[in-house]
Amino acid sequence: MADTVKWGILGAAKFAREHMGPAIHSAAGAELYALATSSPEKAAPFQAFAPGLRRHDSYEALLADPEVEAVYIPLPNHLHVEWTLKALAAGKHVLCEKPMAMRAGDYDALISARDTSGLLAAEAYMILHHPQWQRVHEMVQAGEVGAVQHVSGRFSFDNRADTGNIRNRAETGGGALRDIGVYVFGSARFVMGAEAQDISAQIRWENGIDVQSHVQARLGGATYSAYVSTRMHPFQEMVFHGERGLIRLTAPFNPRVFGEARIELHRAAHVGGGQVLEERFPQADHYRLQVEAFGRSLRDGAAYPCPLEFSRGTQEMMDQVFAVARDL
Repeated sequence: MADTVKWGILGAAKFAREHMGPAIHSAAGAELYALATSSPEKAAPFQAFAPGLRRHDSYEALLADPEVEAVYIPLPNHLHVEWTLKALAAGKHVLCEKPMAMRAGDYDALISARDTSGLLAAEAYMILHHPQWQRVHEMVQAGEVGAVQHVSGRFSFDNRADTGNIRNRAETGGGALRDIGVYVFGSARFVMGAEAQDISAQIRWENGIDVQSHVQARLGGATYSAYVSTRMHPFQEMVFHGERGLIRLTAPFNPRVFGEARIELHRAAHVGGGQVLEERFPQADHYRLQVEAFGRSLRDGAAYPCPLEFSRGTQEMMDQVFAVARDL
């Protein structure tokens, strides 16, 4: 077995072209080997940064290529389960964009196919590979701010003008929660090591998709509140508020696009005053780190940081939000 993992991408999606394609190409131990698209024009930007990239005219042709070892799937949400199962059946390891499934129960077939095949299948939940999130998990679990009493999350942008975007279409599994709710849900679950209980929510709907939501819950010993929206000014933040301090992430979800990845640790220094300590991560690329972690799992047997069981838990929380939500 070669040390380098040869990757194929199903479809010439914009996100794959701008983020994951370059990440695979630049990652240690990875080669962007093939792309499935019937359009030479759509393949050209990929071939510009990955010379020699092989183009297949169909997804099936790429899955039949014996040189392709791992497949990245950036297709619309409603196609993720279908093509993940097809790729596993073809003997390929799979990294699929989030949300990997539309309902928590859909993960059961993916987990079964993964276990039966002995292949690695995972959701492309890139933030868990970023050192800022690994550091926050370490800080909270070590009690650096005492017992966390409240967790809050915010993530918003405005894409109302982009009416043809798959995120604005119900038939392709669009909506704010599936697109960005996974971040404010999953990151809190990861850091706290707990599942949400006593969930309540409010959702504003537009043409069959959720465009804004506010969620409240209990997460371990803490209360939890978060909002996401695809109809508000861009903003993102996560805060873990403890008895003896506070941890704030200023660009938790897409650092280097929204801003520099930075952790603020707020702690009381003395009566009437305090201190803010900062840790910065200006160069970390969580997309590349994700590809490299995937490769280490294949080559060295290292535990993958975001297994399907974790992703299923986030989807289960989302399912509960949809089930209990009132109109906003």
